[in-house]
Amino acid sequence: MTFKHLGLPILIASLFLFAPSLFAGQLQADGGMNNSNVKADLPQPYVVKKGDTLWDIADYFFKDPWKWLKIWEHNLYITNPDLIYPGNKIWFDGRQPSQGGLTRIQLQPQVIILPVERMEEKADSSMLLTALQRQGFIQPDQVQGVGYILDSRDDRLNYGEHDRVYLKLNQSAKPGSLFDVFRSTDVLREPNSGNELGVLIKHMGQVKVLSAENGVSRAVVVKAFEEISRGDRVKPARMIDPHIVLGYPDSSLSGTVIYIRNDAHEAGQHQVLGINLGLKDGLKAGMQMSIFKAGRVVKDKVAGGEVLLPQEQVGKLLILVPQQRASIALITKSTGPINVGDAVKHSLPQ
Repeated sequence: MTFKHLGLPILIASLFLFAPSLFAGQLQADGGMNNSNVKADLPQPYVVKKGDTLWDIADYFFKDPWKWLKIWEHNLYITNPDLIYPGNKIWFDGRQPSQGGLTRIQLQPQVIILPVERMEEKADSSMLLTALQRQGFIQPDQVQGVGYILDSRDDRLNYGEHDRVYLKLNQSAKPGSLFDVFRSTDVLREPNSGNELGVLIKHMGQVKVLSAENGVSRAVVVKAFEEISRGDRVKPARMIDPHIVLGYPDSSLSGTVIYIRNDAHEAGQHQVLGINLGLKDGLKAGMQMSIFKAGRVVKDKVAGGEVLLPQEQVGKLLILVPQQRASIALITKSTGPINVGDAVKHSLPQ
């Protein structure tokens, strides 16, 4: 009995179990298919006939049955070397037609240079939504809103969610209209000139108009972040997109922290502050910037004189509500106290 009649599975086992030296010598050192061991009438491609095996084909065309492995390498569409069928096309040099079978691709190592990408931690979207809902920044001529909370149906002083209230509006409102309830807090001013840049407001909640009669609107409190009271102002509700898209300014910017909420001496993570950059500088809600602490002036004990140390980054912020010349922002990360006068910057990658 010859190897041919044992079938390819037994041949493969024999190859590894009984003939390691043959495998190394014949398939690695002399594994090629060249003119010295090929018949002159080699067809391209060879069409498999009934009864053919890769062993037979290699023996016939290359005078060496062990070349069946090389033939298999050039015809990777054959998933099982022991299963070839009449009509299959066998190629001997890796050239295969565009249709049918797999094309051999010789991969070459390449060096790909890409621009630097920022690998930032994702911001907490729930925290950002909460900040956007509860903070506001309006122009000084808008602090009166479009009306106010007049009273309630049961004559109480403070109201919460589901309570019925009455509104006094200076514009008509259809049933179902939503209004934000707010209180003005602090004025943002330009540090050098003292000019007003805008007014910070605190959103107390939201009311929905039910009906109107004799110039008074009936409404129900649908959201309450804090207790709502008589005299609280209302303005058309802002629609906040829950899918906050984070980004960066399109150009290099430099500004200053001009306010910390509640006139605090310093601020840290998750606190609100104001900066003197706004819409005119290309800022939008969701943009991120860095906060830098001014360097200290130290004495140079070697060369003498005084030296100003470089600025150091102490935090990051996210723009919440931009106005024309200023914005309120949320501190998303801090490594030290942040004060009025600290620099706010964004630099384009070099």
